[in-house]
Amino acid sequence: MSILTKREKEVFSMLINNKTTKEIAKELKISDKTVRNHISNTIQKLGVKSRCSAILELIRLGELNIR
Repeated sequence: MSILTKREKEVFSMLINNKTTKEIAKELKISDKTVRNHISNTIQKLGVKSRCSAILELIRLGELNIR
């Protein structure tokens, strides 16, 4: 069972592929604020302090893969 929602996983998959918040929002047809909320929620779930730390933890947990 994943600790991320489908949308959170989509957002972080795009972040590790060098997409900006604005680009993610446009591609997913959601607002910039919603993208930032998904990022913030994930950071909170993981108990880390930054996007970078969240990405590293998600890779460590096997939730994200770098392609």
